[in-house]
Amino acid sequence: MGGMIKKILVANRGEIAVRIIRTARKLGIRTVAVYSKVDYDSLHVSFADEAYCIGDVELSDTYLNIGKIIGVAIKTCCDAIHPGYGFLAENPLFVEAVSNAGITFIGPSADAMRRMGNKIEARAFVGKIGVPVTAGLTGSKKELLKVKEKLSFPVLLKAAAGGGGKGMRIVYDEKELEEAIESTSRQAKAYFGDETVYIEKYLEDPRHIEFQILGDNNGNVIHLFERECSIQRRYQKIIEESPSPTLTPELREKMGEAARKIGMEIGYTNAGTIEFLVDKELNFYFLEMNTRIQVEHPVTEMVLGIDIVEEQIHIASGHELRFRQEDIIQRGHAIECRIYAEDPTNDFRPSPGIMTLYSEPEVTESIRIDKGITATTEIKSSFDPMICKLITWGKERTEASQIMVNALNHYVIHGIRTNIEYLVNLLQTEAFQENRISTGFCDKHTPEIISEIIREKLEVDISMPVISYLLFDLLTRPGNSGSGTGNIWERTGYWRNQMIIKIRAEEKDVEVSVNKIGDHCIEFVIDRKLIPVCRVNIDHHKIRFNIENDFFTAYISTDKENNAFVTFNGHIYTLKRLDILTETEFASRFESASANNDHVTSPMPGKVIKITVNKGDAVKKGDLLLIVEAMKMENKITAPRDGVIDQVNVSVNERVEVRSALVTLEKQ
Repeated sequence: MGGMIKKILVANRGEIAVRIIRTARKLGIRTVAVYSKVDYDSLHVSFADEAYCIGDVELSDTYLNIGKIIGVAIKTCCDAIHPGYGFLAENPLFVEAVSNAGITFIGPSADAMRRMGNKIEARAFVGKIGVPVTAGLTGSKKELLKVKEKLSFPVLLKAAAGGGGKGMRIVYDEKELEEAIESTSRQAKAYFGDETVYIEKYLEDPRHIEFQILGDNNGNVIHLFERECSIQRRYQKIIEESPSPTLTPELREKMGEAARKIGMEIGYTNAGTIEFLVDKELNFYFLEMNTRIQVEHPVTEMVLGIDIVEEQIHIASGHELRFRQEDIIQRGHAIECRIYAEDPTNDFRPSPGIMTLYSEPEVTESIRIDKGITATTEIKSSFDPMICKLITWGKERTEASQIMVNALNHYVIHGIRTNIEYLVNLLQTEAFQENRISTGFCDKHTPEIISEIIREKLEVDISMPVISYLLFDLLTRPGNSGSGTGNIWERTGYWRNQMIIKIRAEEKDVEVSVNKIGDHCIEFVIDRKLIPVCRVNIDHHKIRFNIENDFFTAYISTDKENNAFVTFNGHIYTLKRLDILTETEFASRFESASANNDHVTSPMPGKVIKITVNKGDAVKKGDLLLIVEAMKMENKITAPRDGVIDQVNVSVNERVEVRSALVTLEKQ
């Protein structure tokens, strides 16, 4: 029996770092955080007992720098390191370096990680012990192109040494193969330090179902049942649930035993996940093993009442498993939604930036939020765009889903785009509710989900977000004493007998007449319609008001350019007072510069990783000009029109800011 770990360095960032620190704190274990300069305002930095900056922004200099991380662990007398997920979590060289430094690694052995962390070796091993696998090939770009005749399309390309959907791509035709291998290889090298590519037969419309396992140092292995992870975009999960609504009791037992057998055969210790694909006939195939804790582990914790991070620490401390297989019982249903800084209407393009408002639903026994940010944290372009995870629990799937929809409707984020509205509508589709799902769900249903969001938004009378904004603006603007709380009706200094205010609401200009009538009402006239508003209550960014005995609620915030964001009926509207606010000099310059399509700009801060054109090249509208990597995604920058390249203003590996002029075209 080993002694309990006393101090842990968390070799990660964001919500998983905070998650690990929270459990360590519960166990009375001290924690040390590491961070890059760009992460100075992240929650994990202030949440840990100690925090040390290990570099600027490049991953190779910070979260992937083994020497620096171990150096901090030694300096702070940590007796253990928890890797979280991603970064170095599945790097056997890191495990060996930690061990050589006399520090405990909270995870599996380097040998198990090598065998199961590499997709090719893992499949070969699993096939030998009788677990079904799909056929595949591996190698460098040159090696794979030599044997392309052996492939039966469509195929799926992956980074052989990594996971998380990074670099994954479906190829339907041999003509697409070379460029696809190059892209996957490049991302594999960037994220996992190994450019090897794995190609496997692509199963049409499979389900992605995984089993959580735990193993101790005495050869005991159990599974913690399954998670359904079929709802994905860009091969990354966005909704997970447990138990899977797909599995029969017989199939659940069979897959659970297969997962446990894999763990037993390799002598696996600590937490790991066996991932399977399940076809339409409910045949299952081993996909890969993630030799670490998973992003979606909270849904398992919600239905089992087990803290998986706590079990990881106990196992790493040398203790036997505290549960037998027969002790593990699923209760109720849990759903996790990953909330991302991204724009679903623009192919889920990442949307980094500064939030003007961050407001969460109330956490209860049925609602959990795992996050690594505060309301003032900037969402960085250097990292994955996930902001947080929202997890709900219900007695059965329908209840868990209803609680999730309600919680999402009370999750308000302004200033950046998020997938919250998308998630709300996805959960309410008949296909999801009736469990007609697969890994291709988002590809198939996103157009109709986006159309439904647009339709619902257009159905809202634009007067309502306009009134919400003006009430908030007039009653909290400097000059009206107070901060927006208390008895707002005592404020009279700003009011004139009548005001006519011009508002730009989305794409529409609206003229509003405003009168204060009596002590407790304001009268608005919009499009000749008289709207009396009474009983206004403002609490920070939230406003509640009454129109003809109906109560309405909205959330309002503004940015530095004095654009206002209003959440009303679950939709976000952008408004601006035209009678007071003017465009900034920068915005005017940008609009005039971009209006003629001469300047090709970056949609977000990032790093240039490929340039495909030179000065003097003729290009057609839509031609690829360069690729900017941001938030773990390759963003293809294309020509806005036909023309000739006048100047390439950047170079490969150069970091660029939003609206930076990357390429200029000769004037027409």
